[in-house]
Amino acid sequence: MSGDQVIAGWDHLGKLLVGIGAVILLVGLVVMMVDRVPGMGSLLSWFGRLPGDLSIKRENFSFYFPLGTSLLLSLLLSLVFYFLSWMFRR
Repeated sequence: MSGDQVIAGWDHLGKLLVGIGAVILLVGLVVMMVDRVPGMGSLLSWFGRLPGDLSIKRENFSFYFPLGTSLLLSLLLSLVFYFLSWMFRR
């Protein structure tokens, strides 16, 4: 592997990290905006209460495992990373 190929590899990684950062920034701004706009605060109230999220509450014990939310986030992040890899492959 020549030095130019190594530098090109780092260039792609840098672009990917910038893309991931841009997506995280965009999601953060949307979450902040939703919380501050009147009437929109309940827009994300479903988050963490999807079907499949496990919640067990007993006396002196509570257990919460957001399985449905985790699957949805996994699907969304897979689509985002697939789109980013497709975009940088071109």
